[in-house]
Amino acid sequence: MATGDHHRSGGFTYLALLFVTAIIGIAAAATATVWHLEVQREKEQELLFVGNEFRAAINRYWATSPPAARRYPTRLADLLLDERFAEKRRHLRRIYVDPMTGKDDWALVRLKDGQIIGVRSLSEAKPLKQAGFRIRDEGLAGKSRYADWLFIATPPAATTARVAAR
Repeated sequence: MATGDHHRSGGFTYLALLFVTAIIGIAAAATATVWHLEVQREKEQELLFVGNEFRAAINRYWATSPPAARRYPTRLADLLLDERFAEKRRHLRRIYVDPMTGKDDWALVRLKDGQIIGVRSLSEAKPLKQAGFRIRDEGLAGKSRYADWLFIATPPAATTARVAAR
């Protein structure tokens, strides 16, 4: 083999190796993007589940109040252990972590008198899901950030007018 042939075949091998490495890098980047989107979709599904758990617990708290003095909780802890009655009642098993922030810190939606009627995430990230929500969540469609996804109890009409400004 001549000296020139050796350099040409070595150069070809180097270019082939560089090309294969570039293809692997592109494939890895595409896989990472798909994986990231899938993780975000899963977190959105978890946020929908958790938000509706809070909504249902707040509705149960209100529904079990004495009819003459119906109230919503003033603390999330009231949903964990409702001490308004002789027997202890639990409307929620735990204060869930917000899957979008990884913290159990929620923005509370309150009436002017401090009663909690809902929760929302503190995440400013843009949701992937923009449509196709269940009826109970159809108010979440088209929102520009997760912090706009409000999980509010179904208040009676008289209560709705008293919702505190956000």
